[in-house]
Amino acid sequence: MATLKRAQRFPFPDIPDWFENLPARFAMPTMGELYTVRVEDYTEGDRYVMRAELPGMSPENIDVFISDGVLTVQAERTEKDVAKNHSEIRYGVMSRSVTLPPGADEDDVTADYADGMLTVSVGMGAEKPSPKHVEIKHSG
Repeated sequence: MATLKRAQRFPFPDIPDWFENLPARFAMPTMGELYTVRVEDYTEGDRYVMRAELPGMSPENIDVFISDGVLTVQAERTEKDVAKNHSEIRYGVMSRSVTLPPGADEDDVTADYADGMLTVSVGMGAEKPSPKHVEIKHSG
């Protein structure tokens, strides 16, 4: 005989969202509340790939930039000025930064947005810097 199990509803539904955005809560938002963007990353052949979940966004409101080995995705969703009965949609700035792996070529980057997913691909052909020996001077 099969037994049906009813899922326990969380008594405070906003708490998981609060923990999900914990790092962003300590950041200084530039406009509105700052949310983190959910991402996944992997290596595919000779490319580093990061996918970011940005449902319902327009590509014009998404910015991707790389600086000093850090890939950053930032997007903004603006609220429609209509009377609402209820809304669970997040509005404001969303951002996520990831450190690129050694050998990432910051000049070989492509980005594509489809079906609410942003895919950023970075070539891994850059020459990896070799370790440098630092001489220790004795002063004394």
